[in-house]
Amino acid sequence: MSVRISGKLTLCTTTELTKRQVGILTFLVLVICMSMFCGCKRRPSARPTVQMDAEPRFWIRVLLHDNIKTVRLRLDYPFSVINPQAQITQVKFEQTGKPINVEISSGTINFAGWNLTTKEIIIAPETPNIFNINGDDYRGKLLLITSPDGNSLDAVNLVPLEAYLEGVVGTEMPSYWEPAALEAQTIAARTYGLYIKQRFGKNRHWDVSRTQANQAYNGVKAESAQVSKAVNKTSGMVLVCNHNGEDGIFPAYYSSTCGGHTENSKDMFGGDTFAPLAGVECPYCKDVAKPGFFSWNQVQYDKSEVKKRLLNRYPGLAKLGEIDKIIPIRQSDYNNFSRLTLIRLKGSTGKTDVLRAEDLRLAIDSTGLKLKSTIFKIIDAGDKWVFDSGRGFGHGVGMCQYGAQAMAKQGKNAGQILFYYYPGSKIESVYE
Repeated sequence: MSVRISGKLTLCTTTELTKRQVGILTFLVLVICMSMFCGCKRRPSARPTVQMDAEPRFWIRVLLHDNIKTVRLRLDYPFSVINPQAQITQVKFEQTGKPINVEISSGTINFAGWNLTTKEIIIAPETPNIFNINGDDYRGKLLLITSPDGNSLDAVNLVPLEAYLEGVVGTEMPSYWEPAALEAQTIAARTYGLYIKQRFGKNRHWDVSRTQANQAYNGVKAESAQVSKAVNKTSGMVLVCNHNGEDGIFPAYYSSTCGGHTENSKDMFGGDTFAPLAGVECPYCKDVAKPGFFSWNQVQYDKSEVKKRLLNRYPGLAKLGEIDKIIPIRQSDYNNFSRLTLIRLKGSTGKTDVLRAEDLRLAIDSTGLKLKSTIFKIIDAGDKWVFDSGRGFGHGVGMCQYGAQAMAKQGKNAGQILFYYYPGSKIESVYE
C-alpha cells in the first residue's frame, strides 16, 4: 500500500499499520479525492430532450410570460437565433453559460445588445435542448414575440408533447404517488393539452399557459424518474369519446379534491356537453386528501373588497352599485352537500347580473387557495360576506386527483381509474 500526502511518498505494508492508522489514511485519501473532484465545477450532463424531430402537431406552445419588457436568459450549450418568418438562422452562439439580457426596444427585440429587425425570434439550443429563462429551465425552444403595439414581449416555450408532459405531471401531482395514479394523470394531461391546442391554438401564437388556467407546467424542475416512467409507459395515449357522431379527444379536466362527487362540465363551465364529463360519485378522496382539502374552514371577506375584486375582473358590474345580495340560482345537490354552479348578483341600483359560481370564486380569490371550491354556503354578515361549510379543492370536473391516488392504492390500474372518472371514454394512441 502506498499513499502520497503533501508531496511525500510513504511506502509501507498493511501489516505494519494499526487498524486506526489504516482508517486515518483511508479517510485522508477520500478527502483528497473529493477535493480534486469538487474543485472542478461542471454542469451535470443533462438528459437529451425527446421528440425534437416530431411533427409540428405533436409540439405544444406554452405561454411562459406575457406582456414583459425584459427577459434574462442563460444557455449552457451552443444555440442559434432563428428568424421564424424567414426560416433562417440569423446567428449562432457557442456555449456561454453567462446571462443574456433580452428586451423590447422601439418595437424591436434587443438581444444581448444586438438590435434585431424582426418582430420575433426563436432561441434553439443544441442537445440536450435546454434553456433557462428568468431562473427556470425548460426543454425545447423559446419563441420571443413582440406585442402588436411593440411595447412588450411574450415568451413561449416550444416543446415536444412528451417532454411537455414531464413538466406537467410532476407539477400537477406529487411524483411519489402510486404509479397508476401518475399514469392516469399523464393520459388526462396529454388529452387535455392536445384538445386545448386544437380548440384554441389556431387563433393565437400559443396553445396553453403554464398556469392552472390550463394545466400547471414547471419545466425541468418538475421532472423525476417516476414521472418519466409514467410518461414513457403511456406514450401517445389519449382519451377519446363519441361527440356529435364522431370519436375524438375531449377536454379531460381534472382537479385536486372533488369532495364526494365530480361535477358536470356543462353546469360548471358551459359550452359543449361531453358524455364522459357528466360527473360521478367519488367515495375515494375523503380518506386520502390533505387536511383542509376535503373540508375547509369558514372564509370571510369585507363586502367592499368583494366588490373591488369583482369590478376588477368584470367592469360591467359597476351598473349594480353596491352588491346587496349574492343569490344561488343553480346548484348540484348530492347526498349531503351542494355545489353552486350559477349565482345572481343584486345591486343597490336595483339591477342584477348573473355569474357562473366558478367565475365568482376566482374573481374573489384568484389563487383559489382560500375559496377552494364552489361547495359553500353564502352568508350575509353585515359588512362581510361569509363562505361557510366549504368542501373540496378545485372545480370538481373530471378526474379527482386524490380519488385517483386512493384508487391506485387499492390496486386499480390507470385504465380503471380513467374509465371511472370519464365513463364512456376509450384510450387510443395519437401516434397511430
